[in-house]
Amino acid sequence: MNSASTHSATDVLRCVHLAKTHNEGSLNVEVLKDIDFSIARGEQVAILGTSGEGKSTLLHLLGGLDKPTRGEVWIDGQNIVTLNETQRGLLRNRALGFIYQLHHLLPEFTAVENVVMPLRIRGTALDVATAQAEDILKRVGLGHRLGHKPAELSGGERQRTAIARALVTQPQCILADEPTGNLDHKNADQVYQMMLDLNQEFNTSLLIVTHDLSLAEKTDKIYVLAEGKLTLHA
Repeated sequence: MNSASTHSATDVLRCVHLAKTHNEGSLNVEVLKDIDFSIARGEQVAILGTSGEGKSTLLHLLGGLDKPTRGEVWIDGQNIVTLNETQRGLLRNRALGFIYQLHHLLPEFTAVENVVMPLRIRGTALDVATAQAEDILKRVGLGHRLGHKPAELSGGERQRTAIARALVTQPQCILADEPTGNLDHKNADQVYQMMLDLNQEFNTSLLIVTHDLSLAEKTDKIYVLAEGKLTLHA
């Protein structure tokens, strides 16, 4: 079946009949087909799928970074499909955090400056934002690296900075796209476990897309994306 869960008042994010078609020349390629999905507050969920199955596309639609061909995406009681770009940006900043395989840190800024940015976009005063950024960086073990730029950090440290940036606003849900894909096994396991522990501590929902079953098995629930359809992993 396509339905990943039923809606309830505790859902922080859900999509209804979500579909995405890409136009490739004269061909229409249906990447996602009529997907229903929801994630409850504090829930940790993984979506498994091989390369090319549309995992990143689904995550971008759920995060309001792309528009579906049809269907609805609800975040914090708002259907983001009906919002304009400015409204979607404000909702993303308030309700969501993002972690990518490539950390997307700004190279000219220090770790603390990178983590401060979502708070400054929100309008938080600089001194308050800096204190919060320093605190979350200390929580991820980077209290001694606050003034270092990304090029001066290891791969694991850069990804922990990205986790801190995603969590600093205390969002309702974190969307993570292959967040440990560029790390070696030891670093990947440490970073992944840190992400799970911090999300549990903050009572923040976590949705991870990955191809790694061993990492996915650490979450509360696993779904599989294949041939455009989302099903519960047996």
